[in-house]
Amino acid sequence: MRHPLRALLAGAALALPLAAFGADIKVLTAGAFRQVLLAAQPAFEQRTGHRLVIDTDTAGGLQKRIGGGEAFDVVVSTPASLQPVASRLAPEAPRPLARVGIGVAVKSGAPLPDISTVDAFRALVLRARAVAMVDPAAGGTSGVYLFRLYERWGIADQVRPKAVLVPGGHSAEKVADGQAEIAIQQMSELLPVQGVTVVGPLPAEVQNYTVYAGAVSAHAPQPDAARQLLDALRGPGMEALLKTKGMEVAR
Repeated sequence: MRHPLRALLAGAALALPLAAFGADIKVLTAGAFRQVLLAAQPAFEQRTGHRLVIDTDTAGGLQKRIGGGEAFDVVVSTPASLQPVASRLAPEAPRPLARVGIGVAVKSGAPLPDISTVDAFRALVLRARAVAMVDPAAGGTSGVYLFRLYERWGIADQVRPKAVLVPGGHSAEKVADGQAEIAIQQMSELLPVQGVTVVGPLPAEVQNYTVYAGAVSAHAPQPDAARQLLDALRGPGMEALLKTKGMEVAR
């Protein structure tokens, strides 16, 4: 005859929610993709029982942390930043998840400047009192690109003294609090900031799209759970979600 206490415990175990057996998935993500992860998190956690632990840095910062031996399960960053740390990643190639372009934001209520042409955008950068952007020294993708663009235009020395540099995160916060007149950063990092208006993307001739790809750690304790996350980030409904965050599917 089966012991009643054992039967009760077995029944209770079967009744436990799936989340009780889920994995904690540590995700290192570049800032541009953070809002996508946060938006996808509730449905993924409810469906799988896993829990996402999301940590954000610049692409350069993530590369240094992974190269330094930090433990993680999934990383979402630029393919170029993942190449030097390939030995710390699972053998399969990183999966392209999204791409995003750079845009301009101004303080809410301010007149919207013309950025429809390269000349108009260049003139805006030159006349702006202060320009917020990610510090290229921190490894922020947009900051690196923008300063190379300014150097190509021959205006880097004019922009540098009025640049309001942030080590990572949302440069548009400097516009919201009055420290800068405009912010130039990836669209997905401008849109979440309260108190600013996104003017739009850079002109096509100088636009720079960044692709973000996801990879699993070579030392992930539960690699199947990590791959489930990457599958979900390429699954049905993601195209619409990405669009709301200023991004698009990477083809």
